[in-house]
Amino acid sequence: MSATDFMPLDGWDHIEFWVGNAKQAAFYYEQAFGFTRRAYAGPETGIRDRASYVLEQSDIRFVVTSGLRGDSDITKFACSHGDGVKDIALLVPDAREAYRQAVQRGARGIVEPHTLEDEFGQVELATIGTYGDVVHTFVTRNDYAGVYLPGYVEQQSSNGTGDAGVGLLNVDHVVGNVELGRMDHWVGFYERVFGMTEMIHFSDEDISTEYSALMSKVMTDGEGKIKFPINEPAEGKRKSQIEEYLEFNQGPGSQHVALASENIVQTVEALKERGVLFLSTPEAYYEDVGDRVGEIDESWEDLRRLLILADRDDDGYLLQIFTKTAQDRPTLFFEVIERHGARGFGDGNFKALFEAIEREQALRGNL
Repeated sequence: MSATDFMPLDGWDHIEFWVGNAKQAAFYYEQAFGFTRRAYAGPETGIRDRASYVLEQSDIRFVVTSGLRGDSDITKFACSHGDGVKDIALLVPDAREAYRQAVQRGARGIVEPHTLEDEFGQVELATIGTYGDVVHTFVTRNDYAGVYLPGYVEQQSSNGTGDAGVGLLNVDHVVGNVELGRMDHWVGFYERVFGMTEMIHFSDEDISTEYSALMSKVMTDGEGKIKFPINEPAEGKRKSQIEEYLEFNQGPGSQHVALASENIVQTVEALKERGVLFLSTPEAYYEDVGDRVGEIDESWEDLRRLLILADRDDDGYLLQIFTKTAQDRPTLFFEVIERHGARGFGDGNFKALFEAIEREQALRGNL
C-alpha cells in the first residue's frame, strides 16, 4: 500500500446480475434466499431497453437485470454466459476521483463519471472494466434518500413486506475465475489500480484432488472490507472445476458470491426449507474435523446434520457451506460463511469442497 490511500473503498454498494429473465430471477432470490424487493426500473418507468429489480437483505443489495430486445448487450451477455455477475459495484467517497485514479493506473474506462439526480438527491457513478465482461462501478451516494438510484421506483416484494430474510448480513467476498496464466495479470491489476495487497496465496499443491487442481490469490483493500480471490486452473489428470467454468461461461467471470451470516445453522436451515440446494459433504469429513478445528460455539451435530464445513486459522475459526449452481450452467453459485475471527477462506476444507464439486462435474459428464 502507498502511504496515501489513492483508492479508498467504503464497502460494497451492490452486485448486479445480468440474467435471461429478471422477473423470474427476482422471484427466485426473494423466495429462495429471503431477499426483499425494494425498487424497479423498466418500461413502466421510462426505461425502454431493460428491466431491473433491486433486492435487499441487511447490508446486501442485489440488482437483477434483463434486456428487452435481442440486440441488447444484456441479452447477449445472458446468452453467452448465462445468468451471472456483471457489475461488482463499490462505494467510494468520490466516484470521479476513483475513476480518474483507476484509468490513470491503466484501468479500461467503460462509463465516464456522470451524475444522476432526482428529488431525493444525486448519485455519482463511473465504471471500469476488469476480467472478462465483469465491471466495477464506483458509486458515491452521499445523503441520497431515494430507494436505490434516480430512475427507480419503489416496488413491494412478491413475498410481502414482513419477511425478515434468512439471516444473511453482508457480502464477504466475490471470487473470479480467469484463464490459465492470467491470475498474476489480474493480481497486478488490483495492486496497481486499487492499491490492494495479496492477502493469501494458494498453490496447486494447496488446492488439489486426485483429478484436478487450481491456483488462487486473494486481493484485499487496506481495511479488509473488500476481498477478491482470483482463481486460475492448474494442470491435472482431468478437467478442473475452473476449466469447466471457463468453458460454460465462455471466458472469465465471477464464480461465486460469499454472503456472511451471524448464525449459519439457522441460515442454512431456512435456506434448505426454501428449497436451496447445497453441495454434499461425505460423512467421513466429520470424523476428524473436530480434532482439526478444536472447540467451537456451535454444535458439531448441527454442522454434521446440515453438512456445514469448519476450519481454523491463527485468528479464529469459520463455518461455511456452498450452494449448487444457481442455474443449469455449472457457473455461478453462492457461499454462506460465518466468521469467528478467522480471516482465511477455509483452506482446510478445500479438498472436501473440490471433491464435492467434482462429484457434480461427473454427473454432468464434465470431469
